[in-house]
Amino acid sequence: MRPLERALVGRGYRVLNVDYPSRSADVDTLARHVATHIAGVDGSETFDVVTHSMGGIVLRVAVARGYLSAERIGRVVMLGPPNAGSELADILPAMPVVGPVYRRVIGPAGLQLGTGAAALPASLPPVEFELGVIAGDRSYNPLFSAILRGPSDGKVRVESTKVSGMTDFLVMPHWHPLLMAVPSVIAQAVHFLEAGAFRR
Repeated sequence: MRPLERALVGRGYRVLNVDYPSRSADVDTLARHVATHIAGVDGSETFDVVTHSMGGIVLRVAVARGYLSAERIGRVVMLGPPNAGSELADILPAMPVVGPVYRRVIGPAGLQLGTGAAALPASLPPVEFELGVIAGDRSYNPLFSAILRGPSDGKVRVESTKVSGMTDFLVMPHWHPLLMAVPSVIAQAVHFLEAGAFRR
């Protein structure tokens, strides 16, 4: 998220770039971790948020569980969020050879991001804040593409990034790991924070 941080600082934003141990804790623990860091900066100030991937789910959980008040959140941009989960979390953990490696890489939180009715994303309510979602539609992993079966960024299907209550939605021709670093995506994220809509 450093390129995005630099761009926002350059436009006069005060930025808190919150890291979290995504491979060693469940989503609820991560949500409390993020909320604690935000509260430590200022317990009442309204703030905007930009998330990448699972960060969108972490934010939604923090709000749904009451760790963060929705009233404190201004505008949010989510980059490649698995708002409806990812089929990778459904299928890869059970595959021989690949499964143990995948489980170790994504950790407990990643295993919660399946697409089924019992998975975490399906249990979350619609968003209560002004939200712009940017989905990527470039995938370079044949195995992941075959599992996802549809336009995706290699980790999340385009349709699975959407969530009820979002304000705006945009698809850009980029790969999941690079969404937070591509200048054109960063420009769109900044535009949403400033205007409440993506630039068309």
